[in-house]
Amino acid sequence: MRIVSLLLLTLFIATGCCSQKKADMTSTQIEYSAMSRGYYKSILVQDKSVSVVKQRNGEAVQSKIDDAKWSEIVSAYSKVNLDSLSSLKAPTDKRTYDGAAIGNLKITKDGKTYETPGFDNGFPPKEIKKLVDLLVDFSKE
Repeated sequence: MRIVSLLLLTLFIATGCCSQKKADMTSTQIEYSAMSRGYYKSILVQDKSVSVVKQRNGEAVQSKIDDAKWSEIVSAYSKVNLDSLSSLKAPTDKRTYDGAAIGNLKITKDGKTYETPGFDNGFPPKEIKKLVDLLVDFSKE
């Protein structure tokens, strides 16, 4: 009887944790943008959908995110420390002399916005690299 009770308790706790994480992402909006004088890209992810704009004043192309890709995004997002986003250091400085577009990651969660300083498009800080790479993949499709 104890084993059954312990298994049920474990299942209850595990289910509660997973549903809480899912709820976390439903109130979260993730936006990656990159721009320079001749380049523009904006990728917005929210509620298992993505919106991509590839040129200034261009129309957004929207699509649904499949479950496998969504799981990858949730996993990468869960490893990001939102409070430290504003203090991340860019690994390269090509944007300072027009050698790269300026990249930026902005996450809005529960009405609060967290944003990185500018970094070179294609060279995000290592702390957000996996998440940014997953987002940029949507603009390649």
